[in-house]
Amino acid sequence: MSMPIRSMRRQAGVGIVTAIFLLVVLAGLATAMVSLFTAQQTSASLDLLGARAYQAARAGMEWGLFRQTRNASCLASSRFTLPAGTSLSGFTVVVRCAASGSGSLAHTTITSSACNVTDSENNCNCDGGSSSCVPSTSPDTVNRRVEVQL
Repeated sequence: MSMPIRSMRRQAGVGIVTAIFLLVVLAGLATAMVSLFTAQQTSASLDLLGARAYQAARAGMEWGLFRQTRNASCLASSRFTLPAGTSLSGFTVVVRCAASGSGSLAHTTITSSACNVTDSENNCNCDGGSSSCVPSTSPDTVNRRVEVQL
């Protein structure tokens, strides 16, 4: 009778090794799932910001087109302010107009840049601003540019 008792004592720790192995594997899977979920949420957020930046740049371009076609007075460079309280109000929009050519070959280029970063101290904005402007290294920065020629 002493043989079966010794055999059972040797096998008593096998279950704990299996349980620890399963816990490690499940913890690894949970970590991978959390990491994947976080990356997906960040990607979706940046996609939404990019779409909003495009719409803000397009609004600035349409404003520049309106000023040029109706008033013939599109300024060389101006900021376009979007309405407060909207989803686009967090964007800085800079509209630039440049005339080139003469006579029947004259044309105007309107460029609109929109981004969600503004540094008023250095006059930084989406199109570079002053020479002392340091580009943003934030991973949440988006910038869209739309250009049209008349």
